[in-house]
Amino acid sequence: MKVGVLTGGGDCPGLNAVIRAVVRKAEKVHGDQLIGFRDGWKGVLEASTMPLNVAAMRGTLPRGGTILGTSRTNPYKVEGGPERVKATLRDLEIDALIAIGGEDTLGVANKLYEEGVNLVGVPKTIDNDLSATDVTFGFDTAVQIATDAIDRLHTTAESHDRVIVCEVMGRHAGHIALYSGIAGGAAMILVPEEPFDIDDVCERLKARHSAGRFASIVVVAEGASPKEGTLALAEKGLDAFGHVRLGGIGNVLAEEIESRTGFETRVTILGHVQRGGTPTAYDRILSTRFGIAAIDAVHDGAFGQMVALRGVQVVRVPLAEAVGELKTIDRDLYHHVAEVFFN
Repeated sequence: MKVGVLTGGGDCPGLNAVIRAVVRKAEKVHGDQLIGFRDGWKGVLEASTMPLNVAAMRGTLPRGGTILGTSRTNPYKVEGGPERVKATLRDLEIDALIAIGGEDTLGVANKLYEEGVNLVGVPKTIDNDLSATDVTFGFDTAVQIATDAIDRLHTTAESHDRVIVCEVMGRHAGHIALYSGIAGGAAMILVPEEPFDIDDVCERLKARHSAGRFASIVVVAEGASPKEGTLALAEKGLDAFGHVRLGGIGNVLAEEIESRTGFETRVTILGHVQRGGTPTAYDRILSTRFGIAAIDAVHDGAFGQMVALRGVQVVRVPLAEAVGELKTIDRDLYHHVAEVFFN
């Protein structure tokens, strides 16, 4: 078979490990020819490709990012985009396409599958917000990076008797904030699923400091928002998939906390540091398992499916199920575990 591979959306630790596993089994076991599309759906629109083979993938297992490149291109926002995608696949005689991405990339994949394209999906997002899979690769690495940062922030906060706000990624779901906040011993964790009251945040911080704890770390997901009417946030533009561009809630929080409590407050925005660098061992293994499962699904003709982790097993689920709704945080973990340490 001739199989295409693309990586779309934000880059993510473990992407190269997925590609490597797909290529290894496809070439060595099935005798397939692999074609990589550059820069996600943009590469399919423009027929921009690169050959993929075992030799080309050597040394990529621990490498972050994606050797294929990526973008947030949405073919359904480009005039004639879906037809151009299908024409490229037809002209290149691609038998099946493996799309590695998050909600947006796999949402496009699902639409194309419904229009007759042979597609298999692989879930990728550091936010861990894709439904139908317990975990997405990249999440473990992002949490570890954020936790390492929080550990370092504790020491400087304690040295200067400061409050430090640490902003992490998480547009609609606060998995990274919740897990790294618990692991890092945060004083407060603010997530998109639980609108916060800035007065309550400040009162809790004042209570901590009056009890003799003169340093506090507040972990906030970039998509966290205040309860209506409690704090105004500036609006930003939209991306190609209609999402509001985020980032900066940490600066607003730091300013408000300092003005309301009198505590010297600083902010650290981790941003793209969470996406970069070497994937953890867990993410390398999960990525490898997903890659093997994806090429197996192709050869089984299981199109319109996404590989997923359920418990300890890698299974197949419909793409439609994966992109139907976002997976939000475990409220019990937030209220019955994390909140215990907010006072």
